[in-house]
Amino acid sequence: MTVGQERAWQRRWPELGRQIGDLPDGPLDTAAWFGREAPVLLEIGSGMGETTSQLAAAAPELNYLAVEVYQPGLAQLLLRAEALELSNLRLLRGDALDLLERHIAPGSLAGLRLYFPDPWPKKRHHKRRLVRPAFVALVASRLAPGAVVHMATDWADYAEQMMEVLSGEPLLRNQHADEPGGWAPRPAWRPVTKFESRANEEGRISRDLMFVRVTG
Repeated sequence: MTVGQERAWQRRWPELGRQIGDLPDGPLDTAAWFGREAPVLLEIGSGMGETTSQLAAAAPELNYLAVEVYQPGLAQLLLRAEALELSNLRLLRGDALDLLERHIAPGSLAGLRLYFPDPWPKKRHHKRRLVRPAFVALVASRLAPGAVVHMATDWADYAEQMMEVLSGEPLLRNQHADEPGGWAPRPAWRPVTKFESRANEEGRISRDLMFVRVTG
């Protein structure tokens, strides 16, 4: 970490961050941690935090949870949270699957976001991709009815995989099934990430997918 990131980590992590492996058994007590009852949205893979901080700032009505494994990225997000004076953002370091399985109650999330996850572009590595049927089934079980899972990627074959897996989950319905290909129009409120900018420069098209949790 940089000196600034290290200082932010020492200064703010005890208040705003948790190691997933250190959490007590059972669902995370978000109301106690945030100091209020509010809808909880989970973002998986916050990277260096630029998008996450902007999205949290734009939705003060949400208790915004960001999970990431990369410590310098979380430290940078702490710096951004300080600069924006965010009170509705909390950070978790570790495995998102562990978090979802052990610490997120069924039907409790108001939404889930997964933007530009590692595409593992080589075919022999596709099995490492996060978006697979078991993961999507777990996500769907943690969403409240009416909550939306929003994904985005700039890798065409991963976008097709996401579409296939999300469409195959019976608890989810494509909000934009009537759009060409079923892709969601790119929402103006989603900030352009560095990955998306790079993709645009390299001629890759970014795709958004939005699926809503149905009752059942």
